[in-house]
Amino acid sequence: MIKIKYFARLSESLGVKSEELEYAQANTAEDIIELLITRGEIWADAFSGDNKILVAVNQQMCERNSAVRDGDEVAFFPPVTGG
Repeated sequence: MIKIKYFARLSESLGVKSEELEYAQANTAEDIIELLITRGEIWADAFSGDNKILVAVNQQMCERNSAVRDGDEVAFFPPVTGG
């Protein structure tokens, strides 16, 4: 299983903070995104190319083409700024 976490406005718009996904369904973070997009319009809008979504695997920032393995945690979140 892969643990998926959603943060900030992404979590709010999707109505979910975390979930688990069968490992066999995804080999990269991009595979996970493509799978999520198939869930419908809200998901497609959230992960569309117009929305910059950051990815972390096991709490390490990474690119969308980064590999994921069984037992990994994948987090998606919008860019944040602070002051």
